[in-house]
Amino acid sequence: MRESKHVRYRTLGADGPRVSAVGFGAMTLSPGIYGDVTEDAATGALLAALDAGTTLVDTADIYGAGHGERLIGRVLAGGRRDTVVLATKFGGDTGPDGRLVPGLGRRAHVRAAVEASLGRLATDRIDLYYLHRLDPTTPVEETVAALAELVAEGKIRHVGLSEVSAGTLRRAVAVHPVAAVQSEYSLLSRAPEGGILPVCDALGVAFVAYSPLGRGLIGGTVRAQRPGGNDWRRGNPRFQRGNLAANLSLADGVAALAAEAGVTPAQLALAWVIARGALPIPGTRGAAHATANARAADVEIADDVLGRLELLLPAGAAAGAAADDAYLANLDAS
Repeated sequence: MRESKHVRYRTLGADGPRVSAVGFGAMTLSPGIYGDVTEDAATGALLAALDAGTTLVDTADIYGAGHGERLIGRVLAGGRRDTVVLATKFGGDTGPDGRLVPGLGRRAHVRAAVEASLGRLATDRIDLYYLHRLDPTTPVEETVAALAELVAEGKIRHVGLSEVSAGTLRRAVAVHPVAAVQSEYSLLSRAPEGGILPVCDALGVAFVAYSPLGRGLIGGTVRAQRPGGNDWRRGNPRFQRGNLAANLSLADGVAALAAEAGVTPAQLALAWVIARGALPIPGTRGAAHATANARAADVEIADDVLGRLELLLPAGAAAGAAADDAYLANLDAS
């Protein structure tokens, strides 16, 4: 991979791929999640991230019911596939009640899911394949054993887990190496610090932070336009009117510190995540934001700024739960 003056590189896990220190979270590229988005805007944002040196692109089979994978496949087909570490996920499908569909961790589903994703992504291998949510009806050992078969067959290169507990991770690595664990982590969501983050460090597993900008609360467009329409954040407690005002006040403090440091609020927040040993994967529909986010890897945070950030946003400072009850019920809390 070509070095970029804007982006440093890290290795995922003990022997995983070498990737840019800031990745790209592609959930934002599909309509019906964060509201509508045009194909041109989505493509432009992804290309801007790649042009800025981003080499880790993260998606999932449920984003836009496969739309996200197909879009990425089209973009990478233009000679960029070998410059990217491509990550996708399976096992996150939910029913009308918002609960996980049972059986998504079974061997048969794992094999069917990977073939479907390979087809949509128009590729012969997936570099990092995540179990999106732990299937409560299937032992994690069965799921990881199925993923290990796919590694042996060359269909995937590395195994990942998303939103799992420390205990589940320990059981998983006893079956096959895990390159990365992905969980929500930001200045506004710091639960991993007391659980999975130190365990990843001890086991040599990379920690990938999704929603590292608080789902757009830090450095996003939420102040100008409150989520509405088909933006799923409408149901998120942190975006309810009373909580939203309190959380935007916290974001204002981050913005003031960022202005002093000569960086954007998003860059400061991403640099904080990196300083914590995590690899952030911010998403955006804006090409300029994608470029700026990629350059956050070169932001050095002075100790006094870190101290002021901690005073401004200590753990638990955010108003409201990180998600609604149905979403939280699908996370592995065992």
